[in-house]
Amino acid sequence: MTGDEPMTGPQASYLQTLAREANETVPDNLTKAEASELIDRLQQTTGRGQESAGPPDTPTTGAAQSAAVDGVGPTEFGSTGEG
Repeated sequence: MTGDEPMTGPQASYLQTLAREANETVPDNLTKAEASELIDRLQQTTGRGQESAGPPDTPTTGAAQSAAVDGVGPTEFGSTGEG
């Protein structure tokens, strides 16, 4: 990516979403590089895109995962072993 190519359709769409949330406008005819910079700035403004920054607060294993499957075993889905 050279950056001086026109922004992509997905960039334009995401920028419109971010700009709406930030009460800003998006200039027409941005380059890919300019769109990327504006996306970064608007993500900081809106708080979007922050979910994946840094380690998660809680792991996806352990108590939360155990609670989701607690008490569910193979025989509880109709497999009684009788036939």
